[in-house]
Amino acid sequence: MREPYRAGPGITTLPSDLPIPGLGLQPVNGYLATGREPVLVDSGMPVDAAAFEAMLWTYVDPDDLRWVVVTHDDRDHTGALMRILRAAPRARLVTSPVSAVRLTEEFSLPEGRVVTANPGGRLETADRVLSFHRPPMFDSPGTLAVVDSATGSLFASDSFGTVLPGPAEHPFDHGEECFFSGFSVLNRAIAPWTAMVDQKRFDTAVAAIRGLRPRRMLSAHAPPMEGGLDRLYAAMAELPLLPPWLPEADLEGALDASAP
Repeated sequence: MREPYRAGPGITTLPSDLPIPGLGLQPVNGYLATGREPVLVDSGMPVDAAAFEAMLWTYVDPDDLRWVVVTHDDRDHTGALMRILRAAPRARLVTSPVSAVRLTEEFSLPEGRVVTANPGGRLETADRVLSFHRPPMFDSPGTLAVVDSATGSLFASDSFGTVLPGPAEHPFDHGEECFFSGFSVLNRAIAPWTAMVDQKRFDTAVAAIRGLRPRRMLSAHAPPMEGGLDRLYAAMAELPLLPPWLPEADLEGALDASAP
């Protein structure tokens, strides 16, 4: 993992990177929103579980954490989940019903501490309203995007992610062209179905997210972006016009890249 950094007012990025052989690094972010009832959105990769948990507790006391939002059940979003729920007795898990069921394939979720929501749902806490939406691109049927009323941030799950040549805290640390090249690759690679969808329907899905008017985009797989979001929406809307992106198999390269 890398050192945490500020994503917006009251929001800390808990960042890591997943090496993608031949392409670079895929950011893997969790986000902590502080307040009267702190909210954690996603919990990193299993390989980072101990480090993610230790880093989290330097920013919030386990007894104070109230909500752990899992945007979907993929392992790069749930790595430290059970460690955090065991250490934070007052925290409740928030996820979609589909993701909750899928999580039980691996975990024994704490009884009485799971709250489910579908797109269109809302959760009111002491100091914010979390609203849940279907992002335009997703690789799991239970995926939720989350808007935080307190900060105007959109936690976009996998949508609007990218692959970069190195670590970054700002979208264009490696150049705008590099960001959008990686954006095209990542979003097509994890959702090849975008090449099969009706363009008008996909435009409607992108427009629905744009209509939320978030102040900043907090993707699980990209540096936080504030301002200039129209460029993200335009790049997302182009996906159905592009062929699916399929990597060449390189198992040895992947294993070498992920070795300690």
